[in-house]
Amino acid sequence: MNLAASLATLEKSVLLVDADPQANASSGLGVDLKEIDCSLYECLVNHADVYDAIYTTDIEGLDVLPSHIDLVGAEIEMINVENRENVIKKLLAPVADDYDYILIDCSPSLGLITVNSLTAADSVIIPVQCEYFALEGISKLLNTIKIVKSRLNPKLEIEGFLLTMYDSRLRLANQIYDEVKRHFQELVFKTVIQRNVKLSEAPSHGLPAILYDATSTGSKNYLALANEIINKNK
Repeated sequence: MNLAASLATLEKSVLLVDADPQANASSGLGVDLKEIDCSLYECLVNHADVYDAIYTTDIEGLDVLPSHIDLVGAEIEMINVENRENVIKKLLAPVADDYDYILIDCSPSLGLITVNSLTAADSVIIPVQCEYFALEGISKLLNTIKIVKSRLNPKLEIEGFLLTMYDSRLRLANQIYDEVKRHFQELVFKTVIQRNVKLSEAPSHGLPAILYDATSTGSKNYLALANEIINKNK
């Protein structure tokens, strides 16, 4: 959500696809989930037109394809669909050239929707919280990426590991940073997302951090990340 808003602020056209049933990215961008008629769920299960599910936001250049709690059941409904791992890829094909960046926000679980997202993507950003159990989850995700790459999407690359909730005062945070850097070296983003109160407060106001408080550390971190990604993909 904050990365999408930052890319749009830097004059890129961005579509944020919310593929998480909790729909936090949708509500965090001010989408009233009770008011929308068409979401990612309708597109996946009822074959709704993707253009009917895209909504504008308060940030110029940033559109969102919102999620819905019904998405929880979509995996079961898609189980008998032919080529079920390619549904999101097919869905996004008509709009692919309309945007500079399409970001797909996934839930932390590695179910069919996440596999669909990885099959549709060119690359994946792996957020790593600077907390003890974060490193354990990485190996499971890397294994899933490896399987998707070998069977479904040979072009899939790792865009980078993004360290989040970083607090330089904590020894554990520094240890995790060093560990990730040692393992993944050049794949670790130079930008680190620091722990920041404004970042936590912004979603409850239906705003990305950059609209809530552009001068906050969190906003500056995400702008730096957006710049890093733009420069990397030139």
